[in-house]
Amino acid sequence: MSPRLTFVTVARVLRQLTRDHRTLGLLLVVPVVLMCLLAWIYADGVLFERVGPVLLTVFPFVVMFVVTSVATLRERTSGTLERLLTTPLGKADLVLGYALAFGLLAVVQGAVVTAVSVWLLGLDTAATSAWLVLVVVASGVLGTSLGLLASAFAATEFQAVQLMPATVLPQFLLCGLLVPRDQLPRALELVSDVLPLSYVVDAATSVARQPDPGGDLVTPLLVIAGWIVVALALGSLTLRRRTG
Repeated sequence: MSPRLTFVTVARVLRQLTRDHRTLGLLLVVPVVLMCLLAWIYADGVLFERVGPVLLTVFPFVVMFVVTSVATLRERTSGTLERLLTTPLGKADLVLGYALAFGLLAVVQGAVVTAVSVWLLGLDTAATSAWLVLVVVASGVLGTSLGLLASAFAATEFQAVQLMPATVLPQFLLCGLLVPRDQLPRALELVSDVLPLSYVVDAATSVARQPDPGGDLVTPLLVIAGWIVVALALGSLTLRRRTG
């Protein structure tokens, strides 16, 4: 793996994304609009402060998953990845470059949606906003890595979008947002224990309820990081010289 080639890939992907205004709108505007809608629905403020921090971390996960899977699949089906793999660029350089590019966008997305939610919509958490941004960004990067992996299992952009309800919605139901995980049937609780979105919700809950959540964030963030590494490693294995 060459750091120079990795950063060349990062620059190329970022140039492409910055020219795609619809994708930028989906990444930066949609999560903000969803949080504004949520604040409007829970206008009394009590429920908004209860569910807002959790959904603030879930929205970027979903958006980054969809955008990354579709954008990467477009590169696969257009032959771009096949041509790149005929150059000295290695699979690790390619996957890490895509992950870093979308990860940088996840950082911007997390900072924007958190700033709007806290300062404009009045979302209040026990911990400081910095902890909330950390969890939001981790969630976005997780969605990015899983989106990169999911792109290998779709032949068209429509199929990539279809993967979202198949992979994200079950996690949404079992992550502890609707029912605390320890109150689920035992079999479902065991399943939820290995799902990455469960740990996003755990981290968001700690930030919402504890002034100093650092200790309680260690395990969730380590699990999220583990999922990111595994997804990127598996994603690199799906790259091949021929995309057709």
